[in-house]
Amino acid sequence: MGLLLGLLVAGSAAALEEAAVDRALQFSQQQLARMAAQLEVGQYPKSTLADGTIRTTPATDMTGWTQGFFPGELWLLYGLTGAPSWKALAEDWTRALEVQRGNTQTHDLGFKFIPSYGHAYRLTGDPYYRDILLEAAASLATRYDKKVGVINTCDWNSDWHLPTVIDTMMNLELLFWAANNGGPAEWKDMALHHALRTLEDLVRPDGSTFHVVDYDPVSGAILSKETYQGYADGSTWSRGQAWALYGFTMTYRYTLDPRMLAAARKVTDAFLSRLSGDFVANWDFDAPEQRKDSSSSAAAAAALLELHLYETDPVQRERYRSAAVRMLESLTSPAYLAAGTSSAGILLHGVGHLPAGHEVDVGLVYGDYYFIEALTRYRQLPREGGGEPTPEVPPEETPPEEEAPREQQPGALDRTAGGCGAAPGAAGAAWGVLLLAVLLGARRAQEGRGG
Repeated sequence: MGLLLGLLVAGSAAALEEAAVDRALQFSQQQLARMAAQLEVGQYPKSTLADGTIRTTPATDMTGWTQGFFPGELWLLYGLTGAPSWKALAEDWTRALEVQRGNTQTHDLGFKFIPSYGHAYRLTGDPYYRDILLEAAASLATRYDKKVGVINTCDWNSDWHLPTVIDTMMNLELLFWAANNGGPAEWKDMALHHALRTLEDLVRPDGSTFHVVDYDPVSGAILSKETYQGYADGSTWSRGQAWALYGFTMTYRYTLDPRMLAAARKVTDAFLSRLSGDFVANWDFDAPEQRKDSSSSAAAAAALLELHLYETDPVQRERYRSAAVRMLESLTSPAYLAAGTSSAGILLHGVGHLPAGHEVDVGLVYGDYYFIEALTRYRQLPREGGGEPTPEVPPEETPPEEEAPREQQPGALDRTAGGCGAAPGAAGAAWGVLLLAVLLGARRAQEGRGG
């Protein structure tokens, strides 16, 4: 496997063309501006169809998991541009999610609150956002089972007893962040114990992952290892593998536990060893049906651009960085970027839940979010002769007041906003902000006319 991985990403560091990054970010601004003008606040985009249809989830859907990503995209654009118009939109869509703060019905509170309220607090320092994050973390903590040492995924599937899924690795950040920002220290312990149990029970010896493990709530014994969204119980659902890559990397950021770094390397190498061609993963690595899932590689690219900063071996570090660049080269190309199509999203060819026939070959809001995050992280990398990059640190180590972008005139660039090394081209940024203002004005005028 090591030889194959070396062949896939061998050689000097790949370089993603700055023009391609600029085009992708400018297009992202256009799409999000149009979407924000089209949708009512509190109706969150989930998927986008080829004919321009946008499927949404309401803020009040307690078991839905995708509502945090649209406000997260808006905050990322505010961090890139510093434009007050993006901030205003981000605040509106973020505050509408306050209804979820006491939700104890799901494990997905990290997905809902870290992209939305997490970025909001990082970029503004407003204590309102911090308080909501702490309340949401308290809700998530109620789902932790001390006997088994995992967060219980859900209550809605009567076939399961005490299930956990690989996706929950992504939700741990809410507990880690909260423990570092005024919450009980035991929340950090809960999150780390869950990660360790995931490593033990959901990660196979070869680094691939199961999707679901179901436990006996009385004895703690494993009842089954299976899939819900993948091809088969013994297969590797690619987005689940990307969640593992991202989740173990993030857990290392908060804990500096060497077991987490080793886990991140293990699942990453398993992910990369199964890629070929354009480096965009098939929806399940073992499925005979070949359907690309852009969301898997978008999340993986974002994670790799963090993981490579922690890697001490220069060959492996370069491997991870180059793989992320290869993924972004494909995702910014006409094959995956929705430019020139009728889609209201940013990326094409996402797969949500193929076994159920839901959201197959569509745009997915979470794929779009991690795509923008990956492009943002790529911009943070030093250019030639720029020295070594600085790894991310947990948010509490940098006061939010120091991170908050400066308020600027529409279209102005802040090349330090959000920690980015550069922002989209001035013309693209100004055009995106102008479009946003025009579309929002049109929507408000229409609302004033009663429809």
